[in-house]
Amino acid sequence: MTTTAKKHYKGVFPVAPTVFDADGRLDLEGQKRAIDFMIDAGSHGVCILANFSEQFVLTDDERDLVMTTVLEHVAGRIPVVVTTTHFSTFICAERSRRAQDKGAAMVMVMPPYHGATFRVPEGAIYDFYRGVSDAISIPIMVQDAPVAGTPLSVAFLARMAKEIENLAYFKVEVPRAAEKLRALIDAGGAAIEGPWDGEEAITLMADLDAGATGAMTGGGYPDGIRQIMDPYFAGKREQAIDAYQRWLPLINYENRQAGLAACKVLMKEGGVIKHDTLRAPQPAMHPATRAGLIEIARRLDPVVLRWGR
Repeated sequence: MTTTAKKHYKGVFPVAPTVFDADGRLDLEGQKRAIDFMIDAGSHGVCILANFSEQFVLTDDERDLVMTTVLEHVAGRIPVVVTTTHFSTFICAERSRRAQDKGAAMVMVMPPYHGATFRVPEGAIYDFYRGVSDAISIPIMVQDAPVAGTPLSVAFLARMAKEIENLAYFKVEVPRAAEKLRALIDAGGAAIEGPWDGEEAITLMADLDAGATGAMTGGGYPDGIRQIMDPYFAGKREQAIDAYQRWLPLINYENRQAGLAACKVLMKEGGVIKHDTLRAPQPAMHPATRAGLIEIARRLDPVVLRWGR
């Protein structure tokens, strides 16, 4: 057990995109610029190698290169969450240990799954997270998301939080997320160190009211999410609601129309990165969708559209 004081993470921790050049190769200079923008736009921390980072199109060597590049470039300016998800307990534990050794503040891990049908029973999921926890001393965030297709009950999550030493944060992205967050906080008590919102903040106000202390959103406009969360935690509810209503059309457009491409499109439009390439077989954003995204964003004057100009 570590004897160092625990750090408590909260606030806006957007997912950073993985930046590619026009041919789909890693663009590490663009990666650094994306991170610098996200810091300048008010991110309390960032997450890398998540699904919105296109982690599923990267080789193992590329994952390691992106992780090393980002952690060295950030150099402790803000905490970095590294996604280390893998079906294998051994590989996930090794990824997590390497992330910790390189300076990660936390790892984010989905329950083990593969394809549409490969799942493991609850007991094996428990042992999986315990195996990862035994390999590290930094916090683990459970990503409770539909993409895994693995039901994680409130009772089970609370039990893991109480019994597995480093498992303490929960990014809840399932339907009726606020209801689950509220129930999880009630069931887990002090063991639930970080109940977090996800899914591009589409349910942010409800999740904050349920007790969420962090938001892991897309990386395009952390300044907008700060405009909601800062007044909320300062007790200025009406100001937070006004900001949520103002930013909700853009949040909705990202969540329902543009997906993981939204961040890159906004970053390219604002001169943060040179290319908004998605790796094949993912299709490029339709021009009409792109125009709609930028039109809505311009009305809000986010930092991303002027950072690189």
